[in-house]
Amino acid sequence: MKPPNVAIMDIIIITPAGPESKAGNRATAVRWQQLLQQSGHQVAVETEYQGEQCDLLIALHAWRSANVIKAFKAAWPETPLIVVLTGTDIYHHQHEFPDVTYESMDLSDLLIGLHDLVAQDIPERYAGKLLTLRQSADKPAAFGGSRLEPGQFHICVLGHLREEKDSLRAAIASRHLPEHSNVIVSCAGKPYSDEWRELALQEGRSNPRFRWLGELNRPELANLVAVSSVMVISSVMEGGANVISEACRAELPILASDIPGNRGLLGDDYPGYFPAKDDRALADLMARAENDSEFLAELKRRVVELADTFQPEQERQSLERALALVVSADS
Repeated sequence: MKPPNVAIMDIIIITPAGPESKAGNRATAVRWQQLLQQSGHQVAVETEYQGEQCDLLIALHAWRSANVIKAFKAAWPETPLIVVLTGTDIYHHQHEFPDVTYESMDLSDLLIGLHDLVAQDIPERYAGKLLTLRQSADKPAAFGGSRLEPGQFHICVLGHLREEKDSLRAAIASRHLPEHSNVIVSCAGKPYSDEWRELALQEGRSNPRFRWLGELNRPELANLVAVSSVMVISSVMEGGANVISEACRAELPILASDIPGNRGLLGDDYPGYFPAKDDRALADLMARAENDSEFLAELKRRVVELADTFQPEQERQSLERALALVVSADS
């Protein structure tokens, strides 16, 4: 139901990722569409802006959506605009392309950050217009660990294969494990380029512990999570990865690169961090998770504690708060 104080709105969500894409930002846009529709709003997800009028525009990416943001504010200067800061916006584009990125942030009526430490990584002048929102995930019917295979310790890596994700770090780390280890690393994701495809194929040919599964559908992903004992997120930059939400909701322990985007979701005292790009440190954590039942149980306890912060209803309420803020600012 629509909460009080927020009228029914006609909303456009802009994402650079097309309808066939399984990229995280497309998934975010579609999930927000569904959540806002539950509140009664009319919501369209588009990749381009054609000048149409609406009550609110939400643009994912300050830099990639810069042309849309400028065109929208030029056409409808009084209509609220929310800009969602992605990991590449925060940790790459604002440094490499500051004029364009900051112009988008300046034009916004509200900025949305997707982890708790975003405010520390953008200029202080934007603090007053920043709202933090945690992305949600549905609780799966079968948790991680529900279909574990005896004699194997499955570790999954979820997400497109690309430089920002450092996608093969867990595979490389598995090479440092002792011969008696039962670790199998399964990586599910579409390669960003032909080079990444070849790297994944080469790793699969030369590393008996590694399996590249390609891009999986939702049931296949759910099955991978269900047979896994641990998930690794090895990114060098993240704006707030939805795979963390999914793992927590599935009660699947996480080993995470020590970067702000992961700390901003898991907390400073989470015990499963390793230095980004450090495959030997990751190998040590993988071996510890496999062999130290108390450590693995502590990781699971932590993700279970965090699971409620990633509920869809929490995210819907955060979106409604964002709408209320821009409506009140506009009135």
